[in-house]
Amino acid sequence: MSDILKLVVCIKQVPAVSELPWDAATGTLKRDLAEGMINPACKHALEAALQLKERHGGRIVVFTMGPPMAEEVLREAMAMGADQGVLLTDRAMAGADTSVTSFTLARAVAGVCPDFDLVMCGNRTIDSETAQVGPQLAEELKIPGAANVHQLTLSGKILRLERLSDNFLETLEMDLPGLVTISTREYFPRYVSMEGIQDTFDKGTILSLGAKDLGLDINLLGSKASPTRILDVYSPTAKKNNVVLKGSPKKIVEELFTRFGDKIGGVIRKDIKKADT
Repeated sequence: MSDILKLVVCIKQVPAVSELPWDAATGTLKRDLAEGMINPACKHALEAALQLKERHGGRIVVFTMGPPMAEEVLREAMAMGADQGVLLTDRAMAGADTSVTSFTLARAVAGVCPDFDLVMCGNRTIDSETAQVGPQLAEELKIPGAANVHQLTLSGKILRLERLSDNFLETLEMDLPGLVTISTREYFPRYVSMEGIQDTFDKGTILSLGAKDLGLDINLLGSKASPTRILDVYSPTAKKNNVVLKGSPKKIVEELFTRFGDKIGGVIRKDIKKADT
């Protein structure tokens, strides 16, 4: 690890609404119909990086891939305390699945920050919920990775981390360089005023890179290179069957437990039949 701690944070701009229409032809969200914001978990990752920087010094470079409007989330990240923003934007990159997104991000990180110490990502995004980009990015960069981390401690070249896994608290150690994805359990993002964001437009420039700048073949990017195929997009509908129980209260309760005792017991984590005996 170099003397100056070099941190990379990958963030994503997501729609600032709960629902967006889909493009039936491509199976992708029509993102241009809503304002964008930093994905919540990515904000927690950035806050974790900022706290490491405050304790150990260093430099934070934030990457995002998306349309030109994604520059907004880089400005917000810089207002929070990041040192540089890098926007990967090119029509050839559009529609990439997680595999191709990770490939593209890895080439950009290796090109802009070849001597990075730690890459940090949110553990998931609210618009897709795959939780795949972080681990795939670690594979592309050929570095160790750990997911769903909620606490970091740096000592020299060793990163100690904590995470919950199947309700067990795990404490792990990782040699740097490495990658972690941060959960939303800790590292709550700091407040940034609109004035602070506006200031970044005056004092900071965003590095914008396309496929040609990265030396990438456009046939390896975007939807054309993505092995994932969306077959159908639909809104799920809940189906319910109404059951009417008749009779005296005692008879209704007995029938309720007869019909649904196993389900009720599963919810309250108690065997109702054994409890009755």
